[in-house]
Amino acid sequence: MTTSVEQAPASSSPEAVTFSARERWVLVVASAWLVIGLQLDAYAHATTPELETFWTPWHGVLYSGIAASGFTLLWIMRSRLPGIPTYASVLALPNALRLPLAGMAALLVGGGMDTLWHNVFGIERDMEIFVSPSHEFIILGMVLVAMGPALMQATLPGRTLGAGGGWLVGISVLFAVLPVHIYSLHASAIGFRHLGSGADPVPIFSPDAQLVHGYLSSTVLLLLPLIVLGRRWPLPLGLPTALIAVPALLMHLMFDSEDAWWPALTVAAAALVLEVVSRIANRLLSGTPVNARWILLGLLAPPLTWGSVLTVGTIVEGSPGFNIHMVTGLLMYTALTGVGTVLVARSVQHLQRS
Repeated sequence: MTTSVEQAPASSSPEAVTFSARERWVLVVASAWLVIGLQLDAYAHATTPELETFWTPWHGVLYSGIAASGFTLLWIMRSRLPGIPTYASVLALPNALRLPLAGMAALLVGGGMDTLWHNVFGIERDMEIFVSPSHEFIILGMVLVAMGPALMQATLPGRTLGAGGGWLVGISVLFAVLPVHIYSLHASAIGFRHLGSGADPVPIFSPDAQLVHGYLSSTVLLLLPLIVLGRRWPLPLGLPTALIAVPALLMHLMFDSEDAWWPALTVAAAALVLEVVSRIANRLLSGTPVNARWILLGLLAPPLTWGSVLTVGTIVEGSPGFNIHMVTGLLMYTALTGVGTVLVARSVQHLQRS
């Protein structure tokens, strides 16, 4: 996980606004409350599938988290809006507030819809959970609210993160990506199945094919936060490992805790080893263009991580569950997906005001 960043343009932030440490950390706590409510609710549904009521303690944590996040945003905005807010004054807010505010709107719409949806159509089960319209609004809202503290930190001048800033950004991004990992469980290689079924040939429409997509989507979700953060700051020591290991371990805890822990632990260990190796390689290749180093990371890190999972799976289970064609092709797919993610994420340009 390279720590180099490209030089920012002369005026990298059009908004001349900063936020206090107190404001940033209070929003971290509120958004963590919100996302932990989702985790508890997901765990309850995974372990108690006969839930048939909206009125559960887990929904209580989730919806009180929505309220806490909403009041926190109102508190932060109070000194940044006129006495009588207008549409123009809300649009004039910095992106660090506009995006969480849009997230809160999505949460309110999704929360209201969810209550009505359950009362009219019942409680979603299995795949229904991951495509229910009300749930989509809630997940979108969580992501936008949880990324607020990191966006606020980005308004500060300078290209480095201190210890406090590193913790704040890490926690903010972690709680922003966790809802996406949870909601994409149906196409995930973490918290789900990690090896193929052993069928030969592998049917086109099968859990094995679903798992191939899971490796690719998980590659994007695990790599993208590192690339986005790396464009703004050098990544603090341990942050890349945490942003990969923690989701892997939490997803296993929520959805697969009765089975062996080796898949999640393998992903966590691979992340640690890759961070150490990439930091050493980054020093050795300091004369190489930054983009080239990121492309190299995208090319090598995914197949090495998932290759480790398949290798440990072979040792533990006796087989990777896929034949040689599937294993080699899958690892090549993950390498190409990693490179594509790097190229797209690092090519997005800052939007300049007209």
